[in-house]
Amino acid sequence: MSGEWKNKLFFGDNLEVLRRYIADESVDLIYLDPPFNSKATYNVLFKEKNGTSAAAQIRAFDDFWHWDISAEEAYREVVQGGGKIADLLDALRRFLGSNDMMAYLTMMAIRLKELHRVLKPTGSLYLHCDPTASHYLKLVLDAIFGPENFRNEIIWKRAQPKAHATRRFPSSHDTVFAYSRSAATRFNPVRGTHDETYVDKFYRFVEEDTGRRYTLADLTNPNKARPNLTYEFPPGSGVVRVWRWTRQRMMREWRKGRVIVPPGGGVVRYKRYLDEMPGPTVTDVWTDIEHLHGSHKEALGFPTQKPEALLDRIIRASSNEGDLVLDPFCGCGTTVVVAERLHRRWIGIDITHLAVTLMKTRLEDTFGTELSPYEVIGEPVDLASARALAAQDRFQFQCWALGLVGARPARDPQRGADKGVDGVITFLDDDSGEAKRAVIQVKSGHVGTPVVRDLKGTMEREKAQVGALITLEEPTQQMRTEAAAAGFYDPPGLLPPVPRLQILTIQGLLDGTERLELPVARHETFERAPRRGKAPRRR
Repeated sequence: MSGEWKNKLFFGDNLEVLRRYIADESVDLIYLDPPFNSKATYNVLFKEKNGTSAAAQIRAFDDFWHWDISAEEAYREVVQGGGKIADLLDALRRFLGSNDMMAYLTMMAIRLKELHRVLKPTGSLYLHCDPTASHYLKLVLDAIFGPENFRNEIIWKRAQPKAHATRRFPSSHDTVFAYSRSAATRFNPVRGTHDETYVDKFYRFVEEDTGRRYTLADLTNPNKARPNLTYEFPPGSGVVRVWRWTRQRMMREWRKGRVIVPPGGGVVRYKRYLDEMPGPTVTDVWTDIEHLHGSHKEALGFPTQKPEALLDRIIRASSNEGDLVLDPFCGCGTTVVVAERLHRRWIGIDITHLAVTLMKTRLEDTFGTELSPYEVIGEPVDLASARALAAQDRFQFQCWALGLVGARPARDPQRGADKGVDGVITFLDDDSGEAKRAVIQVKSGHVGTPVVRDLKGTMEREKAQVGALITLEEPTQQMRTEAAAAGFYDPPGLLPPVPRLQILTIQGLLDGTERLELPVARHETFERAPRRGKAPRRR
């Protein structure tokens, strides 16, 4: 990590990325929100621009924490490594057996050991979880970081309680465990905002010209045995009192208009502005951060997305500008977006190309030209690496290829046939608000003219205005002729026509000689993150 730093997005298993790319004691702050739900699949739910739910539920996190050969190998590696975590996993396996929970704890333990390795002595780790496994995760964290380095169990009220719980109290919170690498941890105390009731009661005065709220504070001193603070004020009034301040400071504040002498006499008071008073100290119970819901401007349709305010608080508390922040389960990228805004360096890791594409789109939308340089590691950069990805994982290749044109996958690979549609782009090319569609097919193997003819039929069935075939292999001239016969899509108004059926090669998309032509410069496939820019730098 020496030399000129570039922020980094990694595609891949975070365990492999940590071991291969992240140096010992190089990270200042780690936040992770690892998935666990033994009866659910982690999906990204997108909405069409007309507000209806998309037909497909796209797999972003499969619940892969099941006891299999990978879990067995991870268990053996941790146990053979010795130490308290080995003793703990051995005891937990005898207690839990070889089930999903044990697989999850084993896979988390081996990753938390690596996260402990890369953390600086002054660094902190925040692990976000729910009650499903929090009690077990606390034991794992104690075994790896040491109980003496436990800092907080933060309770975040994430939602209003659900009224349908009839046999227990409704659940409405998540837990965030905070641990440090050592006693030398960095921490910046965080202040909240004043309660409105408190403000109305104690800061009830408002300046007409500035709108600033203020209160009038007592300047007399209850300690009467203070000769150095006993003097006449206002000058020439003949009133001698014991004051809280020295004469020099009293006169200085009076000249500034901050010491108020009531007309006709009375007790002198100090004008204290609300905006100069620090808010209350934030404790380990957070009820002031709103959870995300469908109508929230931050919401991108990602079910595990956390509000930026949550990460803002964590990052401000446990890092400074220029520090390195790591999120090994990056998802839709809230951690890296907030780190970028707060002038931290960052690393994000995710195991799906869909999430990496979503993060890249979100970063560009949020910061535009202010975005710091970053690189994506683990994605294909040439034809050879594209072929390697296709051979390793066809669906991940498909997601990556769709990301080259800004399309979202149209299906969950576990849910049957794709009906000729691998990806979808929605776009708006008039003022009607009616969403138009481009359907995408991705082919990693042999292609011929029948593929193009089938795509024509799919476009008619799906009522798509534009279709595109993305192919790893070079298309034949007959295929290009067949595509050209589909003619042009003429959008409303003065927008130029575009070919209805386009053939794009992976090679052309990688080297920039080919691109998908749509009648608009910006399509609306992904929810657009609001442009917010960066926070002012601390002086």
